[in-house]
Amino acid sequence: MAQPQTGQTQTGSTESGQETRRVPDSRTGGASPARLADETSQGRTSIAASVVQKIAGIAAKEISGVHAMGGGVSRAFGALRERIPGGSAASSTSGVQVEVGEKQAAVDLDIVVEYGASIVDLARAVRRNVIGAVERMTGLEVIEVNISVNDIHLPSEDEESDGTAPASRVE
Repeated sequence: MAQPQTGQTQTGSTESGQETRRVPDSRTGGASPARLADETSQGRTSIAASVVQKIAGIAAKEISGVHAMGGGVSRAFGALRERIPGGSAASSTSGVQVEVGEKQAAVDLDIVVEYGASIVDLARAVRRNVIGAVERMTGLEVIEVNISVNDIHLPSEDEESDGTAPASRVE
């Protein structure tokens, strides 16, 4: 049997007759940027992928040990944006990519970890918090949270970026 295109209906046979199941649309796209989260006789609720992206980003940042979100380029653009008058503050979606289907979501996170934090434990805590927040707030089942640790933040980097000269060792 040939694989149907995403969003199409696939029909197969069972002992009791015909079985029909829907092959979900691609998690990143489809015809609509919003996905069905709840449909009742009283109406329908759709949630945009950008909403899921924001929820996941905020939930990831809530975990102690996550210094920043995003890869080097997105953090650099974020730093520039913060310095421009009228520019927005750090984006809650930087370093967060989501794929949203009709009933499921997948999340990819790029994070910078504080030096000294256990990366394995931190990733577990971030994953648990993101899944809990997205599922609780949207009703979508989170099928995976992939975490890429792109950098480690050192406390000395904060001192260098303060703009203050380091204390002299001699008087």
